[in-house]
Parts: sequence; structure tokens; C-alpha cells
Amino acid sequence: MMKASEATTTPLSSNKKKRRFTSSRRAASSSAASSVHLFADAASQPLTSTKPFLVLLALLLLALTIQFLIVFTWHHRRHDVHVLGKKSSSAGFVPQLPLDENVGDLIYVDNNSDNTAAAAPHLLPHIPPLPPILNVNSIPNQSQLISDTLSGTNPTIAGVALIISNFLVELHKSNQELAQQNPDKPRNQRVTRDQVHEQFVKLTKLHLQPFEERYVYGPNKSPIFPIRDDDSIFISLASFRDHLLGDTLKGAFDQASHPEKLYVGAIVQNCLGLHPYEGEKGVQCRTGAQVVGKDKNGHDTTKVSDAPPDRNGIEEFCNSPQHKKYCDSGQIRVLYLHENESLGPAMARYYASKLWGGETYFAQTDSHLEFYQGWDELYVNELKATKAHPKSVLSSYPPGFQKENGGVLSGEPSPGARLCTCEFSHSDVEHHIIRINTGVGYSGTEEHPTQIPFIAAGFFFTSAEFLVDVPFDPYMPWCFMGEEIMLSMRAWTSGWTIYAPRKNWIAHQYRPGRMGLPKFWGSVGRLFGRPGPGFSNQLQAKLIKRVKHLVGYKDCCSREKLEAEGSDLVLHEVEHYGFGTVRTREEYLKWSNIDVDKNQCQRISWCNNGELE
Repeated sequence: MMKASEATTTPLSSNKKKRRFTSSRRAASSSAASSVHLFADAASQPLTSTKPFLVLLALLLLALTIQFLIVFTWHHRRHDVHVLGKKSSSAGFVPQLPLDENVGDLIYVDNNSDNTAAAAPHLLPHIPPLPPILNVNSIPNQSQLISDTLSGTNPTIAGVALIISNFLVELHKSNQELAQQNPDKPRNQRVTRDQVHEQFVKLTKLHLQPFEERYVYGPNKSPIFPIRDDDSIFISLASFRDHLLGDTLKGAFDQASHPEKLYVGAIVQNCLGLHPYEGEKGVQCRTGAQVVGKDKNGHDTTKVSDAPPDRNGIEEFCNSPQHKKYCDSGQIRVLYLHENESLGPAMARYYASKLWGGETYFAQTDSHLEFYQGWDELYVNELKATKAHPKSVLSSYPPGFQKENGGVLSGEPSPGARLCTCEFSHSDVEHHIIRINTGVGYSGTEEHPTQIPFIAAGFFFTSAEFLVDVPFDPYMPWCFMGEEIMLSMRAWTSGWTIYAPRKNWIAHQYRPGRMGLPKFWGSVGRLFGRPGPGFSNQLQAKLIKRVKHLVGYKDCCSREKLEAEGSDLVLHEVEHYGFGTVRTREEYLKWSNIDVDKNQCQRISWCNNGELE
């Protein structure tokens, strides 16, 4: 008789279905008979106590245990690679799998509810937010990350951060060497302004320019990372010895409608004190110029005193139980530098802009702000309400606050103010640079935001494509004034239209000198034995000529004049950070009613009247 197993392998005739069914039935009958015989002797004992059943149960438990160990080990190793950047215990890396790949019911989302962000490999490994200065040292495979980023094969935020960090480390060493040269001379005569600038350009060319050549130069510009269409927001945040940095971060996240979609690129320039870490002797921290009394003529007298190390707002935020999750998920990207090596706000904002990781929107802010509830959605909707969207920019000088409220802006938002006025500065320090200011605000009845000619560096909100058209300039150190007119002209000539938001959903702490808070220009020369603003002013006087050259100050800053006086180094690579090709410089100056030759800003009626949507 044919066995059941043979019936399934013998060629079938036209009666195929019937024979297959018959074979199956015979197999079932045979199996039943065998089962009856097997358990005939055990009819009098419970089924669960028979030897075959116990063997079967043991095998099942063993299989389940092996399956659990395989899944657990795989997930654990994968977590180490993607989140911590660690190698597996075996040779090399665990092969990377898509971050949203399903394993049974497991979906890896990198501690982030936004699957789109978690699936972007360039976001990993995360940049540890602490400790200061040394935080990047724990990033694994640094040489490979840098190489992959510079070659364009696999750029990552960590690779970008390491490139900038290497520049900062070498700048730190260079400054120490410059400060120690010519020991036979008085300390304040050992180094000149031009020597400091030349060394900066040398290091920038070596460390930062290769990155710029790969991603900024050339006609076919594109973002370094794909831009996500998930309404995520990147906040570029430059902080100089700011005691409100922690509150600013808390307010931004606590008051946001979607804190899971916020990402911060922070540049923290703090005084770390004496011996802040192994191998670094550090410096004695100092206050700003504090008002301590009046002289006989009734004028304020000031004093600079010793001070403790600065508060680290990143540490305050990340150690808060309520906010730690944002640091753990990689939403806080931070680089540190010593406060006496700060190169001014324009350079800090250059660094911060490079920590962008593909977020939909780009916001640039100061580090002493308060936020209204739902500010993120409100600015996104306001941007979309502009007639020129998506190539539009929102910008304003927010209203001020003095009493600190933990980063929270309470009450009703005030009407927005338009940036409609400017003037040529009369200060000797600012060298007749164009300064912008507010004009007539909104009445509250406007159906759409209206156009303005200026961007405030302390706050603007736009689409991330802005970074492609208007990349930040790495050759503008020590400039405090001039960045706003330059930013405005570059954006407008590149086809971006600037608007004032109709409401103020943030507030800003304005800081006059009488508050006695530290300023970057008071620290620049301290390393070289020149405390106070004097040495910084010398450096700015030279570098501001880069801005004036582009704006069109013919009396001082044409290329011919700068070359004749030996200052042409300030124009290094300037052609890559100039105006766009959609509109011209001359059209901008006419539109904004600015006469550079006469150093005059005239009234901009269309702006104050809200005529252009």
C-alpha cells in the first residue's frame, strides 16, 4: 500500500484533486491510529504527565527563550549604534537597518515621536550636550564622520560639529601661542590686530573653507541635508555668557504647541573659570562694566570685578526632569567656546546655522527671550499667510521685558512693529554703518502681513531653503554692527521677501550698558593683555570694511582702495557671500530709500503705511 508521504510526490492523473484528498484522509487516519496506540498504555494517567508531552513542552520553552534572546540582543545592539554611536561587541558595526523597520511589534523611533526625523541617518550619532568644550570628544569614529561629511558621501550633523570643533580647538591653541610671543615686550604689545586677523583667516581656510567649498560654492547649490516636510523648526541660538539661556530654552519648549518638533543649535560662549577641565588652566572670570556710583559731574562710574564661572543654561535645561528628554533625543545640539575667544554674534550665528539638520523652518533668535503659548504654530501660520510664501521671511524687534518670568510670555500678544527706518551711525566705533530700527506698527485690522525692507539678526523666521540662498559668512569675525543690513540685502536680492509679523509672540530682554552684563567686546582683548573694548574696536574697524564693500561705500571700501592700503584680506572669498541674482543691489537701495554716497536714510512710506503685501 502506498504511504501517505509517497502519495504527495507521485505524479497525479486527471483525478489529481480526488487523490490528494484521499491521501490526506488516509494520513489523518494513520496518525489517529498511531496516537491511539501510543497512549493506550497511558489511558489511566493524566495527559500532562506523559513523557512525550513534557519533552514537547520543554522544546517549546527553549524555542521561545532563544527567540527572545535574539530579538533583545538585536534591538540592544541596534540602539547602541543608532543612539549612542557605540560599536557592537563583534567586529565592526552592527549593520544599520532603517530606523522605522518593523520587528514584530517593535518600531524603532529613536525616542522621538516624529518618525520622519528618526529615519534620517544624518541625525546620528547625537552630539552630547555636556560637558562644556569636551562634549564632542565622546562622538565615535570622528575621522570617518569628518571625511564622509567633507566628501559629501554621507554628511552628518556630528561630522559638521566636529569640523567646527576642530577649528575652535586650533583657534584656542593659536590664541595662546600669540599671547605668549615676544615675551621681552609688555604683554599688551606682543600681538597686533593684523596678526590676530591673519591667523584667523589661515585657520578658517584650513578647517572651514573645505566644507564651504563642498556645500556653498558653485552654481548648483542644494541643502546639505534633505528638508523634511513635517513642520519641524530649527532654532539658531547664539549665547554669550547669558544667565537667561536656560529659561529661554524652557520657555521655547514649554510654550510650544509641538515641542517634539523643535530642534536647537546653540553656541554657548561662557567663562568656565580657572582649571575648568584637565589640561586647561582657564581664566579668572570678570563681570561687565557695573555702575558703582557717580563722579563729581554726575556721570556714572563703573567697575569690572572678579566673578564666578557662568551659569550653563544647557546644563540647567538638560538636568531638568521635565526637559531632559529633549536632550536625550538629540533635539539640543550644542557647541561651546571660551568667552575670551568669542568672535562676535555674526560668527556665532554662522556656527549655529551649521547645526541645522533638515528641519522645515529656520528661526534665528537671541538667548534671552520669552515665548507666548503656541508661538511655534502661530509663526508657521503667519509665514504661510504672507503673499510671497514660501520665499518669505518674518522679522521684527520684539517688545522688551525686564522682570524675568522663566521664559514665559503672559498676557495678550501686542501688535507687531514694522522695521521701517534706518540711519547711518554717528558713532566712531561703528564707522557710519547702517543701523535699522522700527517704524509704524500694525493697527490690528490687516488681513495679511505687510512687507518691510530689513531683517533683524536677533529674530527672524523663515523656510529652511533660506540657508541655501543666503549662507552665513565665515569670514565676518568681531562684527557687532553691519550684519543686519548685510543679511537684509542678501536675502532680498536672492528673491526673498521680508515681512513683519502682525503680532508679537515673543519678547526680548534689551540690555543697556547700565545693567553691567558682560559684552563680547570686553573679552576679545583680555587674552592679549588688552582688556576692555579697545582691541575689539580695532578688529571691528577692519572687518566692517567687508560689509561696506558689499553695500557700496565707495569712499572707503572699493576693492582698489582696500588693496592699496593693504586691507584686501578682508575681502577673502567675499564673492560667495554677496548678493543674489534675482534683484540687484541698486534696486534694493532705491526700494529702501537709502543713499550710501550721502550717508542718508529717507522715510520709507510704503513700509510705514503697510502698502505692500
